[in-house]
Amino acid sequence: MSGVPNKSPIDVLLVEDNPGDARLAKEALKEGASKLDYRLHHVKDGVEALDFMFRKGDYATAVRPDIVLLDLNLPRKDGREVLAEIKEDDNLKLIPVLILTTSQAERDILDTYSLHANGYVSKPLDLDEFASVVASIQDFWFTTAKLPQEDK
Repeated sequence: MSGVPNKSPIDVLLVEDNPGDARLAKEALKEGASKLDYRLHHVKDGVEALDFMFRKGDYATAVRPDIVLLDLNLPRKDGREVLAEIKEDDNLKLIPVLILTTSQAERDILDTYSLHANGYVSKPLDLDEFASVVASIQDFWFTTAKLPQEDK
């Protein structure tokens, strides 16, 4: 990482199959957006996520995300498989991937960190708590942390 300020806007890929959770995440991100410049991209399963990341099919012109918010329990290809493929690729492995899931299982936490997840956040069920968690993610990852800068 270069210490260069984060580029503007920050491209966020949200990988979430649950429409309610996706809506909550989008609304929470929007609430904190007054001080942030970001673009949110949303896909609904693991296959779409990898197509987006590797710029395949319908996502051939997708931007390279600066950060990925990844659910674990996804249709077609689960979040663990998506995480493994991202972190095994030399062109993608530096992109921070945050697990954002309802699971609080110790096995899931250990497995995803062993696959080089950059963070693990359990989604609260309460709307206000969910918004607070997303605000914390925004505050740290979008403003405090320095993201790797690469050409898109």
